[in-house]
Amino acid sequence: MNKNLLLAAVSFVALSAAAPAVAADLAARPYTKAPPAAIAAVYDWSGFYIGINGGGASSHASWDLVGFGPEGSHDATGGTVGGQVGYRFQSGQWVFGVEGQGNWADFSGDNVSAVTGFSNRTKIDSFGLLTGQVGYTWNNVLAYVKGGAAVVGSKYDVFNGAGANVDSASATRWGGTVGAGLEVGFAPNWSVGVEYNHIFLGGKDVTFASGAVDHIKQDVDMGLVRLNYKFGGPMIGRY
Repeated sequence: MNKNLLLAAVSFVALSAAAPAVAADLAARPYTKAPPAAIAAVYDWSGFYIGINGGGASSHASWDLVGFGPEGSHDATGGTVGGQVGYRFQSGQWVFGVEGQGNWADFSGDNVSAVTGFSNRTKIDSFGLLTGQVGYTWNNVLAYVKGGAAVVGSKYDVFNGAGANVDSASATRWGGTVGAGLEVGFAPNWSVGVEYNHIFLGGKDVTFASGAVDHIKQDVDMGLVRLNYKFGGPMIGRY
């Protein structure tokens, strides 16, 4: 046999025997697990909530002494603090709700009567609202409008020139309310917001202790800061 052919055959056999060992020595390719799909945190406004509120208001009051004529008008201003409880349901980006609110108030003001020369004072010491809400949300930001019924506790006093109370009356006034608000969820289950309300009370004949009757018209414009705590999970996961 040719010497060169013999050497080539020996080399081929040697390489064939070494190939499996070389392949076995190669490191296995590492396996990398695919990262999980990202989950966006979406604020959920659905659920029961309870909160506190505080702010200020101005109530415009006009007195008309029945049988004698207009006595004049004034603004009763002051502060208020109270609480609210409600329930909201979210469907897509729309939010629907109902809410009850009760507040203590100190809105007072007076003017000198054009008829008697005495000072007529109006004071609102409490009010309650029962409203429905419709809102639109951008994740943790909610804008809404509201409307419903209102009840107001009012007190009316007449003072003479020396400052002595010469006549008084009190009344529970029923009316309606409309408003709008903006609320932001700033922490799990917590939200803070601002709200404006207008209360329509219209006119009412009020009988005083002396027997005098005044037709008194009132309305209220009010601004509030609100803090709410919502029960249940604050967020849902959405892929």
